[in-house]
Amino acid sequence: MRRLIATAACVLLASGAQAETRERSDAPPLEPYKIILVGDSTMAPHSGWGGAFCAHHVKSSVACLNAGRGGRSTRSYRQEGSWDIALAEAKVPGYRGIWVLIQFAHNDQSSKSERWTDETTEFPANLRGFVEEVRAAGATPVLVTPLTRREFKDGKLKNTLASWSDQVRSVAKAMDVPLVDLNALSAAQAQDMGAETATKLAQEPPTPEELAAAKAGTTLTARPAPPPPPPITGEGARGQVTRKFDYTHLGDVGAEITAKLVTQALARAVPGLRSQLVR
Repeated sequence: MRRLIATAACVLLASGAQAETRERSDAPPLEPYKIILVGDSTMAPHSGWGGAFCAHHVKSSVACLNAGRGGRSTRSYRQEGSWDIALAEAKVPGYRGIWVLIQFAHNDQSSKSERWTDETTEFPANLRGFVEEVRAAGATPVLVTPLTRREFKDGKLKNTLASWSDQVRSVAKAMDVPLVDLNALSAAQAQDMGAETATKLAQEPPTPEELAAAKAGTTLTARPAPPPPPPITGEGARGQVTRKFDYTHLGDVGAEITAKLVTQALARAVPGLRSQLVR
């Protein structure tokens, strides 16, 4: 018994000596990246490509914030205070680099007074203001042309956002801003798909009438949004998302397909992010 106790004591002393001589090293400081998404419903969670982009196409070393909001234009996004929130996120210290992706135009076309902007004056001026303020915050702006609507006539895509995309391109060129030309990419992709296949990118399946029209090459006028569902009561989560078929918003398949377009284009436009983006 005495021999066993002595042996155990020697083992404990030896392990203690090894622990004292073992070198310690702290984890190196983290140098994370940050990407902030600013835009409308075609980027926002549940209806746009931003959720799939943040979930599947950036590494864990990237803080990816989707600040897209449905129904917003370059005017209303600022007026309601969403821009101030996004800009505050761009000023948070501790990141190796911060990039702010800015995509608008769908609601700038709207006839609603709180949304619409003039295409050739107010809209580009608002974009220039966003760019200047992001740079003043110490972050890098990236302009994104608007996702195309998937409307067809006689088999040809009607790109109703083409001229608005030209305004985004002009601002990007004049101010030397990286550009993700999502309008051109998504328009070419939708045309290659054709009207029938492009219906698969929507949130919900089309009606038989909508599908038949798409097969014939001319899409129908988008139907009105359904009424909101009745409120949920109780102690659990109460938030609800209304999904619908239309030629603008994206379901799970459409979001992933579009997020891949954005990822590849962003890697080309911003080489410093290539190591952080996942195909």
